[in-house]
Amino acid sequence: MLPPIISAKNITKSYMGVKALDDVSVTINLGEILCLAGENGSGKSTFVKTIAGVVTPDSGEILFDDTSYRKLTPIQAIDMGVQVIYQDLSLFPHMSVAENIVMNRMVATRKRLVNWKEINRIAEEQLQRIQLSLDLRASVESLSVANRQLVAICRALSQNAKVLFMDEPTTALTKKEVDRLLSIVMDLKAKGLSVVFISHKFDEIFEISDQITIFREGKKTGDYAVQDLDHKSLSFHMTGRQVEFPRYKRIAKDDTPLLEVRNLKKSGHYENINFTVRRGDILGIIGLLGSGRTELALSLFGLNPIDSGEIRIKGKPSKIASPADAVGHGIALLPEDRHSQGLFMKQSVKENISSTIHDQLKMTAGFIDRAKQTEVAANYVSKLRIRTHDVDTPIRNLSGGNQQKAVIAKWVVTNPELFILDTPTVGIDIGSKSEIYEQIHSFTAENMGVILISDELDEIMANCNKLLIMYDGRIVEALSEEELEKSDAREYILRVMSSPGQTSDQANSQEKVGVS
Repeated sequence: MLPPIISAKNITKSYMGVKALDDVSVTINLGEILCLAGENGSGKSTFVKTIAGVVTPDSGEILFDDTSYRKLTPIQAIDMGVQVIYQDLSLFPHMSVAENIVMNRMVATRKRLVNWKEINRIAEEQLQRIQLSLDLRASVESLSVANRQLVAICRALSQNAKVLFMDEPTTALTKKEVDRLLSIVMDLKAKGLSVVFISHKFDEIFEISDQITIFREGKKTGDYAVQDLDHKSLSFHMTGRQVEFPRYKRIAKDDTPLLEVRNLKKSGHYENINFTVRRGDILGIIGLLGSGRTELALSLFGLNPIDSGEIRIKGKPSKIASPADAVGHGIALLPEDRHSQGLFMKQSVKENISSTIHDQLKMTAGFIDRAKQTEVAANYVSKLRIRTHDVDTPIRNLSGGNQQKAVIAKWVVTNPELFILDTPTVGIDIGSKSEIYEQIHSFTAENMGVILISDELDEIMANCNKLLIMYDGRIVEALSEEELEKSDAREYILRVMSSPGQTSDQANSQEKVGVS
């Protein structure tokens, strides 16, 4: 048994009478990778902030090296070796790699003069610790998301981290970048660092964790060795119910094309794109970040106008040069980044849901009918099971899953015929995923067509009846519903994605999904 480095005992924290943490006890052992698992709002983030000294608990104690603390300050936590890498990374984008790695350390030592030679030496030492080669003078904003994540790790190491908390560190990374990051984390563990890993991605949890602590509704439901759980039991302990993802089957009888794409090209993004979507279809598009999948979605919504090719909607050639054109043709888009592209974070739930139908809510004098606006928002909050105190609650106060459902609601209210969803469940817990999948399936029952973009194969296999695999701006393979149902479909897709140049003829592949 590894010795504990931090023990939190009977931690309780309430906000306005609601317990965010309810008598929670967690032990973090030396040289161990502990995963904190739980739905959004289960208490994981509050627990991390308590250990980091950002949140003061109402009761309980924190033991560090056998010394008991009722509360910690951020400086105390850092001095003890606690480092947290939040989802936003908290880096200075306009500053150099070296400055970002060493900045906090230099501030802590209160040195008045800048010794660039020392800064570069310290920064290079940290890069070497994780076998990373970067230009120390490069600005952080010029780096890939993956390398920014590694710079944040180096910053933590430069401050003599003993316990490293990582909050959803792989959300925006490609599979190759994820593998590299997890390998680095495993290496740090081997060198004696304790890592607390927060993730909704089950494959990563089972690959990297030694122990799993599960939170639900502010309480700890259990501590488990990773080998004592599987996907099914983990989801049950997180949600309190059996979570099933039934395979989607198209039941619509009308095979008339709703959307036809012919030889679409956008220079530098994608080329020779051909496919068809019928009512009742859920067409999956899978591919690594940079494959052109998001750029294609933006083009279909008028945000990335095509250079050449043809888009036909319900059999008619259609020009989509703006989002207004797309909405006019009955197209909706749930964007890749809900915070910056999908929501008005300073506005209420009501304002967000109704933002796409302001014209329909205007009275004769041109003012918004507030009663009607509230009625519409409340209807869709109920319909999509958005968990919020009321429709006037700021959207930023909702969990990630409920924010995503609000983005869906703001487009469902427009009665679209084609819904494009770009990575709709990124950073969302297993329970919210299940509800969003259920909602996607309901779209097809209402005679919509759906395009689902994802890098999660499980998501594609459960929800799509046709699939396109994209790589480097091209469709390299396409699978029909019959082919997706074959027993070896998953292995075949993984093989294609790992060796995209060794696929069958592209034209033949496109023929499989009804492209002529």
